[in-house]
Amino acid sequence: MNPPSPFLYLNLNFSPAIRISSFPSFFLHVSSSASLSTSSSHVSLLSTQSTPSSCVSFDSYLPRHRAKQMALCAEYCTATQDEVWQESTVIQILKDAPCERICKPRRIALFVEPSPFAYVSGYKNRFQNFIKHLREMGDEVMVVTTHEGVPKEFYGAKCIGSLSFPCPWYTNVPLSLALSPRIITEVARFKPDIIHASSPGIMVFGALAIAKMLCVPIVMSYHTHVPIYIPRYTFSWLVNPMWLIIKFLHRAADLTLVPSAAIRRDLIAAHATAANKIRLWNKGVDSESFHPRFRKHEMRVRLSDGEPEKPLIIHVGRLGVEKNLDFLRRVMDRLPGSRIAFVGDGPYRSELEKMFEGMPALFTGMLQGEELSEAYASGDVFVMPSESETLGLVVLEAMSSGVPTVAARAGGIIDIIPCDQDGKTSFLFNPGDVDDCVTKIELLISNKEFWEAMSKAARAEMEKYDWREATKNIRDEQYNAAIWFWRKERTQLPRFIKWLVKRFLPPSVH
Repeated sequence: MNPPSPFLYLNLNFSPAIRISSFPSFFLHVSSSASLSTSSSHVSLLSTQSTPSSCVSFDSYLPRHRAKQMALCAEYCTATQDEVWQESTVIQILKDAPCERICKPRRIALFVEPSPFAYVSGYKNRFQNFIKHLREMGDEVMVVTTHEGVPKEFYGAKCIGSLSFPCPWYTNVPLSLALSPRIITEVARFKPDIIHASSPGIMVFGALAIAKMLCVPIVMSYHTHVPIYIPRYTFSWLVNPMWLIIKFLHRAADLTLVPSAAIRRDLIAAHATAANKIRLWNKGVDSESFHPRFRKHEMRVRLSDGEPEKPLIIHVGRLGVEKNLDFLRRVMDRLPGSRIAFVGDGPYRSELEKMFEGMPALFTGMLQGEELSEAYASGDVFVMPSESETLGLVVLEAMSSGVPTVAARAGGIIDIIPCDQDGKTSFLFNPGDVDDCVTKIELLISNKEFWEAMSKAARAEMEKYDWREATKNIRDEQYNAAIWFWRKERTQLPRFIKWLVKRFLPPSVH
């Protein structure tokens, strides 16, 4: 029997507060053990033209009535429409059930490697804000991470450090399997509803093993595009084995989160997992901490090494060879009279200092808190030459600080500065094209009115991106999707066993 078309008409007597238009095309699989009133209600399925597949949330409409609410909470889930119509589902809707958006508090175990508390990277702010907002929304959170600088708790979330070892090819990055009896016991006592692990890495294997032991859904969020980094740090022939590892991990996950559409396309092209299991973790920025009001003359004097009147180019981030920072040497050769400041640290710093020796360049090392906010806001142009960013949170922070950015048209940067915003909120340049990059920097440092217009436009654009809303989307939509996929997998195994029994065992003769 063919599945019905993805358009559902419900002929029900709803409360005046509820309209049919308020319901997406979805099904609610109600617990059969619940005692529910369904009189005078029935469902009509109309065959109409298919609508585009979209993500629909099953916990968006739960009744206030406690008994009915508990019945629905037991079975809420999220799926794409195409998946819904593939299921043999009994559609049961409650009569006279005033609805409100409810998502019950969960117990979430986060496995993050390296530590979002000690290791400075692009996802540090992402995970710290994520934990903060999950706690504010009422969820219980446990964080398992590498042992360096781990607090006992963070915004009320319990933190557990796991003994780590340095990455062989990048010694500044600590790794840990997090599969000791102590970790397993702690997580088991916590009784998580869902496990969320950062990927790729070593700890994600431990998280996957624990999720299978405890029989709970697992979400993996992909933060570092390792196949691109491998040729820069080690042997190119390791790229294909790395993709095999990524495929193994993410095919075992119930859902994969990615920071940008570009990375999603890469994972789909590599067949890392099913396309409908790869979802976007929306970008966010702390627009209060990174704000034009932090522009300070004293910080500008510091960054320019006592020459604040000169145009000041800044770069903030980890100083690694994969960031393509040697490109900035060629850029600065073409910009006499300008200065550059590097804010951050990393394994490539000593090489860069030698490369920029005798040039108008300053290396500040790590800055944090208000000092970092002032460093961003006190520059004239932020330059990002990296072609391997999964998103580029430093670009978001620079633009939020009112500093126009000139960035390579590559990776996740295109999600921040899309084609229709290029030249309005910031600039993109062709990767590796020094002339293109220099031309756009010169336009900004030579035209004050144009710089001010782009500064305001960049700030206005960044005010749209909020960490709380990004967290809410993961919590209310994507975690529900993971739970649905997990339940679907669990029901498919018994069906497969039944098929095997029918296929290979003869029926009993009475």
